[in-house]
Amino acid sequence: MTCVLGAGLCSIAGMMPDLDSGPGIPLRESVAFAAAVVPLMLVNRLHNTGVPTEALILLGAAAYLGIRFGVTRLIKKFAIHRGMFHSLPAALIAGQVTYLAFGAENQLCRYFMASAVVVGFLTHLVLDEIWSVRLGMFGPKFKKSFGTALKFIGPDIWPNLTTYGMAGMLGMASAGDAAWSEHWAATRDRIKEVAVEQLSQLPQTAFLPQGLMPPQQPAAPPPQFVPQQPSQPAYQQPVYQQQPYQQPAYQQQPQTWFRR
Repeated sequence: MTCVLGAGLCSIAGMMPDLDSGPGIPLRESVAFAAAVVPLMLVNRLHNTGVPTEALILLGAAAYLGIRFGVTRLIKKFAIHRGMFHSLPAALIAGQVTYLAFGAENQLCRYFMASAVVVGFLTHLVLDEIWSVRLGMFGPKFKKSFGTALKFIGPDIWPNLTTYGMAGMLGMASAGDAAWSEHWAATRDRIKEVAVEQLSQLPQTAFLPQGLMPPQQPAAPPPQFVPQQPSQPAYQQPVYQQQPYQQPAYQQQPQTWFRR
């Protein structure tokens, strides 16, 4: 899924330099795609900050309206054809915005998405420069548009200052966000280690539901103290008289009362 999303962002970024071409398919489709995708990319970041669900929906709607109508109006009013949209700082700004908007926990995914946008943006600029050269019978011929795509500065000073100012601010924000994300990831891993260590010290039945608890053996009653009777001295012990021996009856001879 990460590769599919990166491919989609790369494809849309390939149309972004033509946003300064005036009303048309690139401006309409690119802005519509950004208005739909950017709020979705911000959901995870806003959710991690503890924003409630209602505020999250309102912020997503505000981001959609701001991109869909506000950005479109600014581009139509201030952008000029082959201006600073066709420049290397603009490609850098597109990658920085993608990095800040994509709030994934894995930093490699964020770098991947930002790189995909930069690659798509630069692909458009390189193709513009290639198509600015024609091969004729007497060698290559260069159009007037040659050198207006892969450039660092434009003919006007204010667009240049605005572009580099935005690139600088977004660069500092991206660096700070990367440092904070790494610090938070290390803190989260440490918290997990401490939690696992503490849980391993608890008995295994501590988290079982009440119905699954093993039957407890009844505790043995405490031993009772039985006082011993003092033994009687010898002079107080009863004396048993020995009965004389009597011969059994079957061995006794019958008595005769007469003589022979």
